[in-house]
Amino acid sequence: QVQLVESGGGSVQAGGSLRLSCGVTRYSNYCLGWFRQAPTKKREGVASLSTTGSTTYADSVKGRFTISLDNTKNTLYLQMNSLRPEDTAMYYCAAHTQDGGRCYGLDVRGYNYWGRGTQVTVTS
Repeated sequence: QVQLVESGGGSVQAGGSLRLSCGVTRYSNYCLGWFRQAPTKKREGVASLSTTGSTTYADSVKGRFTISLDNTKNTLYLQMNSLRPEDTAMYYCAAHTQDGGRCYGLDVRGYNYWGRGTQVTVTS
């Protein structure tokens, strides 16, 4: 089992940057991802990191967000640049064990371990 704790959220003006952190108790053989949920909207995938190190990004954040894992600190990061008001949401990190060697990428249904979230607010 893995536990995840997010931090780093806050309020920032449009065009600014934030770096979210997620402490993970274990990551070996776990697929990892960042998701977000805005009020009245469904939870959506933002970025994912497979066990082989490959990354996937939602079209809306490509070129602006970067997911990374620091193995020495057991921490998953989401670097967010050029933030927009539409990026405002609660951000969650999540994990799941590989399913027959497969990671589910941005599919929220594939993840069974979740943090409690950290709020990101982008003002115009």
